[in-house]
Amino acid sequence: MCGKGIGLCIKMHELMNITLGHQLEKVASSFPDNTAVKYTDREYHRTWSEFNREVDEIAKAFISLGIGKNDKVAIWAPNLPEWILTLYASAKIGAVLVTVNTAYKVFEAEYLLHQSDTKALVLSEGYIDSNYIEIIKEICPELEKSEPFALHSARLPELRGVISIGCGEHPGILDWNKLHGLGKDSSEEAFRAITDSLSPDEVINIQYSSGTTGFPKGVMLTHSNIINNGKTIGDGMAFTEKDRLCICVPFFHCFGLVLAMMACLTHSTTMVPIKFFKPVDVMEALQNERCTAVHGVPTMFIAMLEHPDFCKYDFSSMRTGIMAGSPCPIKAMQDVNQKMNMKDIVIVYGQTEASPGCTMTTTDDPVERRVATVGRSFPGVEPKI
Repeated sequence: MCGKGIGLCIKMHELMNITLGHQLEKVASSFPDNTAVKYTDREYHRTWSEFNREVDEIAKAFISLGIGKNDKVAIWAPNLPEWILTLYASAKIGAVLVTVNTAYKVFEAEYLLHQSDTKALVLSEGYIDSNYIEIIKEICPELEKSEPFALHSARLPELRGVISIGCGEHPGILDWNKLHGLGKDSSEEAFRAITDSLSPDEVINIQYSSGTTGFPKGVMLTHSNIINNGKTIGDGMAFTEKDRLCICVPFFHCFGLVLAMMACLTHSTTMVPIKFFKPVDVMEALQNERCTAVHGVPTMFIAMLEHPDFCKYDFSSMRTGIMAGSPCPIKAMQDVNQKMNMKDIVIVYGQTEASPGCTMTTTDDPVERRVATVGRSFPGVEPKI
C-alpha cells in the first residue's frame, strides 16, 4: 500500500519467499563462476560457488559447537570476510545473527550480549581504540580457566563460547581457523534437513538501534524482511550480475547489511568490501576493481571529492550507489554525479525497524528532486505525516 496523496510508489515486485541460505544456493547455481566477494587488502576472492561451499563448512562447524536454531550468534568486527561468512553460516542453520557496533566499549558490549542472550560471540582483535579481546576478558574473567565453548560466565550466563578472528591463541577462546574442517564429519543429509526446515518468516537478525535516548533496542528482522528490502534497493539501482558494489559502510549497520549485502545477494551482484572507510582505499577499489556502485553517507563522498589525489583516479566504470544517513548538499550530489560518473546515484530513507528502507528516489529523478526529497514509498510502506 502507498501513502495517499503523496506521490507514487516504487514499482511493486513480487515478494521473495525464500531464506538467505536458499537464495545463496540459488545464486551459486545460476552464476557459479561469477565473483561473489573480492577484497583488495587481503587474499580473499571467492566465486559464488566457492563462497557457498565455504559457508556450508562454517555452518557445519557451528553445529558441531552446539549452535542451533534460534541461538544468538553475535559478530563484533569490522568488514572482514569472516563477518560475511558468519552471517550466512548462522542463517543456514536458523541461528540469529546479532550485530555489534564496532565502536562499543565494555559497558555497551556487556549490555548487548546480555540483553540479546548471545550464545556464541565471534570477534576480531579490535577497532581503533577498542581492544575486543581485552574487553571480553574483562566481562568474562572465567575465560582464562575455561575450555573453548564450555564457558560459564556470571555476567553473561547464556554465553558458551568465543571465536576470535586473527587474534592468535587465547585461553578459552577458539581461533577462527580451527572452524575449517571442524564439521567435516557432520551428515550432509542432516545439514540439508536443517536448512530446508527454515521459514522465510523466522527471525534471522537482531540489529541494535539506539535512537536518540535510552538503551539500544534490539530490532528483530526476518529472512523475508531483509531479503525483500534488499531486493527493492537493488531494483531501484537496476543492479544485475554485471554490477560490482564497493561496500565501505559498516556491515553491522543496516546500511551495510541490507542496502549493500542483501541488494547484492538478490541481484547476484559482486561485493567489493572495504575493512573500514578510508578515502584512498575506496577510490583505489573503485578504479582497480572496476566497480559500478558505492554506498556512503554524504561526508564519505565529500571526503573523497576533497582528497588531494582525487583527480588521479579513474571513475569511468561507476554508475550508481546510495547516498543516505543525513541530508545531502546539492553541491555534493552534483559533484558525485559529474566527477565520479555516478549518474544513477539515489537517495534512501530508512529506519532499522523497517528493515530498513522506507522510501527511495529513482535513477531517473532529476538531481534537484534527489536532494530535496527522500523519494517514493517502498512496496508495502504507508507513510503518515
